[in-house]
Amino acid sequence: MTASVLTPAQNSVITSVSGFQFSTSSLTQAEVLQLKADFPVLAETVNGKSLVYLDNGATTQKPWAVINRLNQFYAHENGTVRRGVYKLAEGATTAFDAVREQVAGFINAKSSTEIVFVRGCTEAINLVATTFGKAHLQAGDEILVTAMEHHANFVPWQQVYLERGCTLKVIPMSDAGELDMQAYAHLLQSGKVKLVGVIHVSNVLGTINPVAEMAKMAHAVGAKILVDGAQSAPHMPIDVQALDCDFFTFSGHKLYGPTGVGVLYGKYEVLETLPPYQFGGDMIDVVSLEKTTFLAPPLRFEAGTPAIAQVIGLGTAIGYLQAIGLERIALYEETLRQQATDALLAIEGLTLYGQAKHKAAVCSFLLEGIHAFDIGTLADLEGIAIRTGHHCAQPLMKRLNVSATARATFGFYNTHEDIDRLVVALHKVIKLCK
Repeated sequence: MTASVLTPAQNSVITSVSGFQFSTSSLTQAEVLQLKADFPVLAETVNGKSLVYLDNGATTQKPWAVINRLNQFYAHENGTVRRGVYKLAEGATTAFDAVREQVAGFINAKSSTEIVFVRGCTEAINLVATTFGKAHLQAGDEILVTAMEHHANFVPWQQVYLERGCTLKVIPMSDAGELDMQAYAHLLQSGKVKLVGVIHVSNVLGTINPVAEMAKMAHAVGAKILVDGAQSAPHMPIDVQALDCDFFTFSGHKLYGPTGVGVLYGKYEVLETLPPYQFGGDMIDVVSLEKTTFLAPPLRFEAGTPAIAQVIGLGTAIGYLQAIGLERIALYEETLRQQATDALLAIEGLTLYGQAKHKAAVCSFLLEGIHAFDIGTLADLEGIAIRTGHHCAQPLMKRLNVSATARATFGFYNTHEDIDRLVVALHKVIKLCK
């Protein structure tokens, strides 16, 4: 994502978070430091060093606004939803339903009826794989996924094709980490493709995939497309109508919100064709000894008592991000990506994986002769939290011809100093491992 030039009129102050005024230009370091103070865990020390948290691709830290909202709900508002006429239940229901409307606005869905609450991105994809598989897939049909998918958008489709006799095909990518769009077009020409699953932003390479173009191509042959937005929704504006995807998923815990909550967006006309995912309370229309009928979407897919507090906390996290501005977050994180890329490539013996033209602030790398786990362990001694391993993307690791990488992923509360400290730590790792 490239930075754009803003006119003076666009630099006008629009809102405030934690008493600090923000403009529509990229975040300044003063603003970032102010925001960082909203996250209590970032004031912690690790091994006697101040924490530098660079594992935002796995999970993000939580601001006081979210923490306090959860405490407020449990302490003063706790009640079930849609199951009581008493004040606590009515209040909880109102707050819960308001977040569904808020999420619809956040991703520009046509209606809140297109928003299904789930436990996270993984459950959302499993929901689609299970229900879409039952309703629309049969022997001989084809499912396409990309070479860079997270296991959560690969294994569910793998199980579907094994169960239903479908074929699973992989869209290849270049050495730079960009999808081969000519190969994608060729795969679509079979006339058998029913579903395309694509990660919006690679959690390993940082590649921002051209999902709007891919959706247009899929729809031209009658296929549906699911976009895994776990790594995009927290870092850039999302417009599902502009993307024209049939499904879009994201997780609350990567969005500076609670764990245990996520979102499945589905075009309503597609959701209507899918059977229930689970069965129980709240998704029922009429139950008799002979048969059961089910509610319309989205409630059809939300069996049982939902994660009420987590959904409400998700709403607070979304409001927090909207107050800052996703455009501003994207602009600032691009400066972090550029700095980190330049600094890492300057380290002798370091290999950086993923050189796509359009990238998010994700840097996966290895140091020559040093295992990824050793890099992560020694970085932790310097107070720096990075991810190591295959990042739930083993097919991609095989494509890269490595078993694991170290990975630094950035959020808006990271500073340029954080990157400097990472570089210093990596030089110490090299010295220790010689």
